[in-house]
Amino acid sequence: MNKFILLFLMVLNLSVVFSQNITGAWTRNLDTAVQYLTVVDNYFSVATFNVEGKKFISTRGGTASVEKGKMLGTIEFNTVDRAEVKSSYSYDITLKEKTLVLPLEGIAKKWQKVDDATEALAGNWRITGREQAGTMTPIKPAARKTIKILSGTRFQWAAINMETGEFFGTGGGLYSFKDGTYTEHIEFFSRDASRVGASLSFKAEINNGEWHHSGLSSKGEKIHEVWSRK
Repeated sequence: MNKFILLFLMVLNLSVVFSQNITGAWTRNLDTAVQYLTVVDNYFSVATFNVEGKKFISTRGGTASVEKGKMLGTIEFNTVDRAEVKSSYSYDITLKEKTLVLPLEGIAKKWQKVDDATEALAGNWRITGREQAGTMTPIKPAARKTIKILSGTRFQWAAINMETGEFFGTGGGLYSFKDGTYTEHIEFFSRDASRVGASLSFKAEINNGEWHHSGLSSKGEKIHEVWSRK
């Protein structure tokens, strides 16, 4: 009987490890900065920045899946080490309630849960259309792409080339989506720190799985974009 109970507990513990769900946004504080990690739609991104100093520090991301207590995938961008792009990784993970232990930088660190990424816009999006001169122009899948990763409360966009390792820019922060209005509050911006603290609102809707996004950009230019889940 005792052996049966022990075997049952072992199987139960293994099933908990193997079915770990780390989808959502996570955070941890550094000495002079903060890091946010988002895992959603088999993709991850992590950004490091200082809000008060309006300083973007670094970002990194790529494909991600969780199997048997490990997170594994391929790196698609890294502003600190371009040579890592296209390389594979495998990290041991431990998840207990709202604490995730994950060695993203070689040393296991604790991350605290921010949200579960259950909202309508949560996902891994790629820009697939942009209006130009009144006509929607398709943007075909390519190595060079612009993606936007959304958890339940946080967003990050990145313009990258996943083949060459080139990185063209990123930004992110908090977002909300309510009554057809999508609003971003910018907490970091790699190209122009003066935009940190700004809030931008857009008309938005999800139509046949596509996210239509229109309004004024951070430069005050009219935009109408279509985003599709990867």
